[in-house]
Amino acid sequence: MAVMAVIVFVALFYLKAGYGYLSSSKWGPAISNKAAWIIMEAPAFLFMFYYTVRFAMSGTDTGNSRLVLYIMAGLFLIHYFQRSFIFPLLMRGKSRMPLAIMFMGLTFNTLNAYLIGGWLYREAPAGMYGLEWLSDPRFIIGTVIFLVGMGINLHSDHVIRNLRQKGDTRHHIPRKGMYRYVTSANYFGELTEWTGYAILTWSGAGLLFAAWTFANLAPRARALTRKYEEEFGEEYKALNKKHIIPYIW
Repeated sequence: MAVMAVIVFVALFYLKAGYGYLSSSKWGPAISNKAAWIIMEAPAFLFMFYYTVRFAMSGTDTGNSRLVLYIMAGLFLIHYFQRSFIFPLLMRGKSRMPLAIMFMGLTFNTLNAYLIGGWLYREAPAGMYGLEWLSDPRFIIGTVIFLVGMGINLHSDHVIRNLRQKGDTRHHIPRKGMYRYVTSANYFGELTEWTGYAILTWSGAGLLFAAWTFANLAPRARALTRKYEEEFGEEYKALNKKHIIPYIW
């Protein structure tokens, strides 16, 4: 998965995933954006929920606090419940997503849930996540970063949804919230979330997820900057936004 993340990171500088603002028919057959998002994101929620219920019913003692494990799994589940069952229903317009992209996203989300769930409920060293983990600086700092990232992500999605008035089909430049600093504030929020998750779990699985998030979203954020510059020209360039990380890149 780590090697694949590097390959995907490089490939996406040359291949633009054809959905959303970068929508393209070159990726083949497409379905409703709303349906595609649900199908693509829901497996992460469903698999983690399944692993959590199975662990709860098994009575297995891994030497780690069940409360701590459930809190960490719960943060994952809250994110993916919103992304699977709330975010798609709030979408406006009639955009479509290529089936190829949907299936790639579905595959990644399934593998990621397997790795995170496997780490929490099977592979984490005995005693690593005792009750004292809740007062560990790594858990506290990571959780704060995760929640801040979630807030940025939700607010940024709200800004994008409300750029157009009813009946308006034009593209507009988002300028509120973190969009003052980056082209892809929603991606910055998501990257912040999973960086926080890597810290609060202090795990290779969490770090891999954060790395994959960057590998997938950073090249797309760059492509979106180029797209805005093509459409709006100097008006957009004058804003001097970074792609995904404020003041850095």
